[in-house]
Amino acid sequence: MQPSDFSPNSAVDLGARKAALEREAKQRAEVSAGRTNPYSVNADESNFQQVLERSMAAPVVMAVLASWSEQSKQVEAALDKLSQGSGGNWLLAKIDSDASPQLVQALRVSGTPTIIIAVQGQVMPLMQGPANEEQLRDALTQVFGALAQQGMLPPGHPGTVDGDPSDLPEESEPVPQEDPVAARAQAALESGDFEAAAAVFEKALEDDPRNVDLRANLAQVRLVGRLQDVDGPAVRRTADEDPANVDAQITVADIEVYGGEYEAAFDRLVETVRRTSDDDRDRVRGHLISLFDLLPAGDPRVNAARRKLTSALF
Repeated sequence: MQPSDFSPNSAVDLGARKAALEREAKQRAEVSAGRTNPYSVNADESNFQQVLERSMAAPVVMAVLASWSEQSKQVEAALDKLSQGSGGNWLLAKIDSDASPQLVQALRVSGTPTIIIAVQGQVMPLMQGPANEEQLRDALTQVFGALAQQGMLPPGHPGTVDGDPSDLPEESEPVPQEDPVAARAQAALESGDFEAAAAVFEKALEDDPRNVDLRANLAQVRLVGRLQDVDGPAVRRTADEDPANVDAQITVADIEVYGGEYEAAFDRLVETVRRTSDDDRDRVRGHLISLFDLLPAGDPRVNAARRKLTSALF
């Protein structure tokens, strides 16, 4: 086993958080392009209990991954391939170690990539460290076989990694057409060109200005791009020491939004609107409104922020 890529006890720096957000942006593009694995879910603190409950019906293979780790990327790709061929025999649940450090700590994971099996609501470690498709297949075959012998698999489960071809429908469902916009954006994201990805969504929005999914994708890609070279601790110190520094307040708001602290980010920008005037006020207001696109229409956090913004302006 190679040295661990991740320690849950270490500080989560801004670079790791940006990598996690980049991963989410790519996943958005994959969903739009119809490239997602139907037997895979992203697990975090908010839905972990539901994922665990699903292990009552079929085994759940939990993969704790680090978005910046090549080892994790290789394991993820191999597990995606195996689970796509499972026919639903088991579910793949991906846990981003940077985005869900509390969950990682609760699972007692000391390094990534780590594979954990959940069955009948019980969680048990399988393996840690790099592994190729063959090694993962062998490990899962052994554990599924053992679980079958112990009677821990649901009735009718074949106890195998791969699905039973005889159970597949005679006519496969039509393959979804690839969305050319999402495909071009994903290609740009994979090369690290966030400006090009944003340009793809901007052009698409010109043709379809009411498309909320395009608007959300654009907002997220722009956010990732803005955070690429940010020194988080330094900009926070600047914002704390100089509340009138508009650039610092906007950047810290971006960091807070990434961390899921939407209310804090919105309140920060509303208060900055109160303190500023003319062009600075317009810039802060425009930035705040652009951040609203990251949340679904009608989100109560957005509604509350809009009311506060109106109060600050008039």
